[in-house]
Amino acid sequence: QVQLEESGGGLVQAGGSLRLSCAASGLMISRNNMGWFRRAPGKERELVAGVAWHDGRTFYSDSVKGRFTIYTDNAENTLYLQMDSLKSEDTAVYYCAVDKGPSWAPLSGPYDYWGQGTQVTVSS
Repeated sequence: QVQLEESGGGLVQAGGSLRLSCAASGLMISRNNMGWFRRAPGKERELVAGVAWHDGRTFYSDSVKGRFTIYTDNAENTLYLQMDSLKSEDTAVYYCAVDKGPSWAPLSGPYDYWGQGTQVTVSS
């Protein structure tokens, strides 16, 4: 049974940093394409960052490029999202997700498994 458990969300002031974690069980993140999504109130869910397992290729949305970094700790089977220079518009519930496909089209997926999400609130 695949489980993804996010943690690390919270309340932070604008300009601050947070690191989100996604602990995986039932699969190896080193053998799967992984993504971080977010859903802000009243907005569509969006992919903010992703990483392909077979070549380490990364994707970042324009809104977070240069501020967020996605990386994995394969020994811990955990996916991370380092978020720096946070802005109020980064406020959202953040989810990690797995795309088990052999290739990776980050924006189209499809993503097969999802975590429950962790709330990030950035105060201005």
